[in-house]
Amino acid sequence: MSLLENETNNKLAETGSNYVPKQPVYIDCSIERTLDAIGGKWSFLVLRELFGGTKRFGVLQKKINGVSPKSLTETLRHLEEQGVLERTAYPTVPVTVEYTLTPKGHDLHQILKEMKLWSAKWT
Repeated sequence: MSLLENETNNKLAETGSNYVPKQPVYIDCSIERTLDAIGGKWSFLVLRELFGGTKRFGVLQKKINGVSPKSLTETLRHLEEQGVLERTAYPTVPVTVEYTLTPKGHDLHQILKEMKLWSAKWT
């Protein structure tokens, strides 16, 4: 238990249930951590493409309508930092770069599939 949580619990015990802390109690949420790992608006589309197998940057850019090279680069870097995908560069001229999902990235497939089914049902 964090120091803030401990302090809040002590105040609740002293003052009754009407105590409102000045700072909200931080609760570590695994859903929030998952969303942080996945990243921004383009991440879902990048993941969708990579669920089909390894892709090069140019192929991803063509398949994802409206994504700028800068946004795609930032998204790919974020997903790589999070361990969701792996970047492999080959020493060719120009350099060939491929992106593939890691086991951590493949584990997101079922989650995103369920989100798609929910959206189809409710929106």
